[in-house]
Amino acid sequence: MSEPAGLGVEVAVIGSDAAIITVCGELDADTGLVLQHQLAGQVVHGRRHLVLDLAGVPFMDSSGLRVIIRTINEMRNVDGSVSLAAPTEVVRRVLDLTGVGMSCRIFDTVDAACESLLGREDEAPDRSVRDTAAR
Repeated sequence: MSEPAGLGVEVAVIGSDAAIITVCGELDADTGLVLQHQLAGQVVHGRRHLVLDLAGVPFMDSSGLRVIIRTINEMRNVDGSVSLAAPTEVVRRVLDLTGVGMSCRIFDTVDAACESLLGREDEAPDRSVRDTAAR
């Protein structure tokens, strides 16, 4: 977030095995590795269920899509899941055209994704624990 061409990634732990990953900036060949490292770190820390908040991603190319698909496949290998939340119109179009929605759930809001993940219909997740990385 500190550099115009960078990618901001913020992690909010919402359970012992779940986290919300908020992504801000363009997700492309130059920034995809930043997200990939953050997602891999979550797996190392025992997170098996990830919600990717894409509301702050104005653009995503095939490199960004590759990172998401790779993460979906890796999470399946550990009996986990990935949910995508609040994609911008441009990102949603890429996800729809490539059929990513057949591999993971896509939600209109982060709260809806968290409610589904946590099995809660009536309460929002606790986002009090945060780990921030900006590039």
